[in-house]
Amino acid sequence: MTEETPGFEEKPDVPSGATPDDAAPKAAPSQGAAPAGDSSAQVAGLTAQLDQVRTALGERTTDLQRLQAEYQNYRRRVERDRITVREIAIANLLTELLPVLDDIGRAREHGELVGGFKSVAESLETVAAKMGLQQFGKEGEPFDPTIHEALMHSYAPDVTETTCVAILQPGYRIGERTIRPARVAVAEPQPGATPVKAEGAEEAPAAGDDKDNGPEEG
Repeated sequence: MTEETPGFEEKPDVPSGATPDDAAPKAAPSQGAAPAGDSSAQVAGLTAQLDQVRTALGERTTDLQRLQAEYQNYRRRVERDRITVREIAIANLLTELLPVLDDIGRAREHGELVGGFKSVAESLETVAAKMGLQQFGKEGEPFDPTIHEALMHSYAPDVTETTCVAILQPGYRIGERTIRPARVAVAEPQPGATPVKAEGAEEAPAAGDDKDNGPEEG
């Protein structure tokens, strides 16, 4: 039985001519490391995927913007149609009430608008005004075929243009929309009549009246 000397460890046999480093065990190569070419391919793949995601995001953003614009246009169109339908409904209702308002006007002219009938008539006129009904047509205003309907025609020496001389039926409008033109009697200037000179206008001097006076002889 061989005795072991304390403090000494048994060393592996080293072939002659070999260095001590040759006796050390070599580390096994890492199996998880990827070659440089594989890393470049992975980066290129990720970049391509990122470009695809960005392209898809841009397309979806454009679609969303288009949908929002279409929705806003739809809302504006619906609101415009709603206002138009409301105006047409109000105009139709007030058009049916015009004969009643004409009767109220004639009763007022003849002094028959009294008592309870007066209160009801004024309430009806107030409601019609709140709904936007406006009356127009006055004597002496120039005739406008877009808002006046001439039922009578005559000549007058004291007018310089076609003028409304009598309002047979007042006109009515809602905002800028005329629902009934004013029915009027018109007068035109008398054929061959001299135009009426405006007040304060000075008569033009006759030819030769403003001759320059020559210098006085000394």
